[in-house]
Amino acid sequence: MLYSLGHYYRRLNQELQEKPISLKTSKITFIELLLDSKIIAKQERAVYKNLEMLESKKLIEYENKMIKFTEKGLSILNKINKEIHKFIDVQLYFDTAKKPKRKLQTVIKAK
Repeated sequence: MLYSLGHYYRRLNQELQEKPISLKTSKITFIELLLDSKIIAKQERAVYKNLEMLESKKLIEYENKMIKFTEKGLSILNKINKEIHKFIDVQLYFDTAKKPKRKLQTVIKAK
């Protein structure tokens, strides 16, 4: 949930990086967006509970009903991003890598 929120904020504010402003979202807006994406198969109440858990662990807080990351939350989000970035790099490498110089073996699949 923390990764999803962080990624959403990064995309939301991507064009505003050079400006002294940033966009924030409310809890209900983020929940609706996540449910509309159909990526997460949780019910609305479960997503709400996950956000409450992040708040109880002091990873996020609310400022004028808008979600805000705490320093601890940003620190953990950065660790998650570094770890996930390794997997993305591997995927990108193999998506664009040349075939190996050694011959590949063809195998017939059994049904």
